[in-house]
Amino acid sequence: MSKRVSLRDIPQHSIFRKGDVFVLFGELFGRGYANGLVNEARKAGMTIIGVTVGRRDENNALRALTDEELAIAQTNLGGQIINVPLMAGFDLDAPAAEANPTELLSGLTLKSWQDDKLDWSQILKCREVGIKRFTDSVAKVMAELDSMIPDGSNAFFAHTMAGGIPKVKVFLAIANRIYKGRGERFMSSRALLDSDLGKLCLMNFDEVTANSFQYLIDGSAALRCRLEKTGGQVRYTAYGYHGTEILIDGEYQWQTYSNYTQGYAKMRLEKIAQDAWAQGIKATVFNCPEIRTNSSDIFVGVELSLFPLLKALKHEGGEAWAEQQWQACRDLLQEGMSLDALSQKIDDYNATGVMLAYRDFDAWPMDNSEALAELMIGTSDAITQMHKDRKELVTDILSALVLAGAGPLMFHEASHPSAPVLWLNHDIIAKQLLQSFKE
Repeated sequence: MSKRVSLRDIPQHSIFRKGDVFVLFGELFGRGYANGLVNEARKAGMTIIGVTVGRRDENNALRALTDEELAIAQTNLGGQIINVPLMAGFDLDAPAAEANPTELLSGLTLKSWQDDKLDWSQILKCREVGIKRFTDSVAKVMAELDSMIPDGSNAFFAHTMAGGIPKVKVFLAIANRIYKGRGERFMSSRALLDSDLGKLCLMNFDEVTANSFQYLIDGSAALRCRLEKTGGQVRYTAYGYHGTEILIDGEYQWQTYSNYTQGYAKMRLEKIAQDAWAQGIKATVFNCPEIRTNSSDIFVGVELSLFPLLKALKHEGGEAWAEQQWQACRDLLQEGMSLDALSQKIDDYNATGVMLAYRDFDAWPMDNSEALAELMIGTSDAITQMHKDRKELVTDILSALVLAGAGPLMFHEASHPSAPVLWLNHDIIAKQLLQSFKE
């Protein structure tokens, strides 16, 4: 994708109302973007229905939730959950009595993984088994949904599935070096992508992050047709990431975290939305700003793009409310450390030649480099050390603000989406937060 379409104006109208149905296609875990959409659906009075990824038993077999697990998950969601396991990906799938991809990876070591070759014929068989398992489960979920959504209702399907990292020790060690390592511990992301292990990871990322969106759209075709024939409308959203515009030198400029290995799957996700849009299906991928979540914490430095949001709040005219956010952030810093000094570190970081070279939209997602790792991870560590407590960071406050802004933007824009792929940059996040504050 060579062109960005950014949401610049706050959407004003929503088609969703009491009696309509919100379907969370992915389980709700901890802090993350999905919470914002669920909150908006609840405000609109919609019926909330969720799914589960299921759980693994002692033999790694996928199972439904127990009654206790289901009760906890439904309380967490604030709605009913269809208890059919929807675990995307194929890393633990295989034909009967044959090895799955995770088992095929078990012999890899830190010394051998770059040269070790995988049995691709076996892996492709495993992928087919995983796809069939998942799509069969989607069909079961849709059969239950069909009886739960009345004729003429509007339905909002929110896809939240992402990930796909194989659960093998060697990958965790490699990931720590690629995403957290510098100096002697630095490892090239290109080395991973060129290896059989990396190729398998990309294939599984595609299944979890992107293709599951296609299976959702295809699997709900009959339900969508029924609702549309009876006066209802159906919308699909998904969470993307493809860099974000932040304030740099007083202007909103695109930048990104590198190396974001799942970027390839996120671009595939965009293409799925574009293809659906061409068929008259309102499916929209929202490319959201960088935040800290349980899953993103492995990417050291991804949080650095959050800090300019503080300036964006003032830039968009929210001086009084913005100052409250600034003060809350100041309170987390050690005595003698200032938020202005922290902000200057970010300005200096973004002005380096290293970061300018990575501000290449057409080349995204770019590989990492030793210079990038040294600068980015070093800056991240230096800023973390400015805090009183490593467990209470300015980025926690800023992440919560981004989530609070993104939820209503996505929810309301989905009613009349302006494009299949939309960027939510710091300008529109700040505008939405300031409007919400005024309300």
